[in-house]
Order: sequence, then C-alpha cells, then structure tokens
Amino acid sequence: MIQVHHLEKSRSHRILWLLEALELDYELVVYQRDEKTQQAPASLKKIHPLGKSPVITDGDLTVAESGAIIDYLLQRYGQGRLQPAQEDMHAWVDYRYWLHYAEGSLMPLLVMQLVFGQIPKQSPWLIKPLAKGISDTVSKRFLAPQIKQHLSVINQHLSAHGNFGGPWPSGADIQMSFPLQAVAATQSLEKYPAIAAFVSRIEQDTAWQRVVARAGPLTMPGQ
Repeated sequence: MIQVHHLEKSRSHRILWLLEALELDYELVVYQRDEKTQQAPASLKKIHPLGKSPVITDGDLTVAESGAIIDYLLQRYGQGRLQPAQEDMHAWVDYRYWLHYAEGSLMPLLVMQLVFGQIPKQSPWLIKPLAKGISDTVSKRFLAPQIKQHLSVINQHLSAHGNFGGPWPSGADIQMSFPLQAVAATQSLEKYPAIAAFVSRIEQDTAWQRVVARAGPLTMPGQ
C-alpha cells in the first residue's frame, strides 16, 4: 500500500488530494515538527535523507518532491486521468509548464518572503531595527513587485482557462494548490478574483474535503 509521510505545515496535503481524487487507498504516517525549531523530526530522515515532506513509499520505491510524486502516481495509477492527453500537445505543454512553475518559479519567491519576514523576529534585540529595515527593503523593492507580477499572470491565465490544464483537478492544479493557498492565507485576493475563485474551488472539491477530514485543515509555516 502507498504510504504518505505527512509532516504538519508542509506541502503534503496536495499529495493526499491527488490520492483522494484518484480514489487510491493509502496509509497516512504523520510527523510533528519540533515546537522550538519547527524542523521535521529525525525519524523522517529514515525515509528520505533530507527529512522533507512530502515523501511517499510504494513497495520498495521511495519518491520525494511533489512534482515527481504527482508524475509517478499519475503514470502508475492514473490511467490517463487528471492530465491532458499527449495528442493535445498545446494542452500537454501548458499542463507541464504549470506543474513545474509552482516550485520552480513561484514558491522560491514565497519562501523568500517568509524567511525575510522572520528575520526581525529571530534577530537579537540590539539589531532588530536594522534587521527590520533590511527585511522591509528587500520585500518592498524586490519580493513584492515580483510576486505581484506573478499573481497577475496567474490570475490572467485562470480568468481565461479556469484551471491549469486538463480535467479538474489536473495534476497541475494540485501542484499549484499549495502556493495559491499560501498566498490566500497571507494577503487579500481582491485584485486577483480568478485566483480567489480557484482557491474556493479547491475548498469545495469533495476529494479535498476528504483530505481535511482525514488529515486536518491545511496550515502554513508561521501560523
């Protein structure tokens, strides 16, 4: 049976969503973060040396990285579901783009935003004002404009297409779910109504609701 090694406040909810959408049986193995360091427990490194989540095991195979897991599960168990047919090359390329864009382009910016936001909180009190100044400057001059540009492009795509390629929810929709849910948790989406509608669509999806019932609601680092 497929085992999902699920770390709280991580990106593994979307893998559970995929499994529920495919109606596959799986075992949920839950790990808790250290209360002080917020790091994963050492036991997760027994599954994968980086000690990161999501990770799945399927028989003697261990698969890490969300995109690779999605590819593996759809290739082995999807039977053509949740992704465009390769015969429709335009849709297939669009799907692949968003599948890789989520972690390759969007998430690095969101992680940097989170890290720089934490720097003043983690700094010694003597240098907190300096740390806050640096953090605010990086956010205002670099991160915020970049994130705004990305969200505008995403919103435009969703306005035109409704999702990220293939039947709902496609593997690309599932991969894009975490970063857009993270954005929704940290800022208003008033200027991005198509993204807001996409996030709402996730929450209303019956497969997603089964995930929440089984693993609890999605929470973000810092919450």
